[in-house]
Amino acid sequence: MQALFSPGSLLTVLGAVLTVVGSVAYATDAPNLSLPTIFYGVPIFLGGLALKSAELPPPTRITPANQWRSLREATATEGQLKLLKDVLRWRYGQKAHLETSLVALKLWDQQAPPQLESLEEYELNGRYALRLHFQLEGVPRERWEALQGRLGRFFGPGLVATLEDGGPGALNLCLSQPCP
Repeated sequence: MQALFSPGSLLTVLGAVLTVVGSVAYATDAPNLSLPTIFYGVPIFLGGLALKSAELPPPTRITPANQWRSLREATATEGQLKLLKDVLRWRYGQKAHLETSLVALKLWDQQAPPQLESLEEYELNGRYALRLHFQLEGVPRERWEALQGRLGRFFGPGLVATLEDGGPGALNLCLSQPCP
């Protein structure tokens, strides 16, 4: 359902509709309608197809958006809010979410980059926290563990990163505030 309403899908459908309307108008000898709709429809359709071929959908959001809204507004750090907003966007022309961050942290493998699959919001000690579920792909778990102390500081001041086992070939990166 989420992929149905992506910007690439919407442009593709809009361009296809305009192209069909223009083609029908041309076939029925209505030049006032056919010229603009074909003229705009075909490029919009091709642009939508180009976006669709390069799109990276947002990760699955495990918790509903409204479930932790009051806690998020009350206790979330600026870094957590920026990260949440960043990963919930559609991406175009990138191999993975947080690509530039993972490159800066040296957690990037060009052939098999880590993939952010899901995001979960939860409460930890009365404060807002995020759990990011990554498929490790070509980056070994040991490299993540070696950078655990740096991960929290990287995503924002006052954040602590903990790594949890996410199953075979997976890892959960939990970003929370230190205990009061």
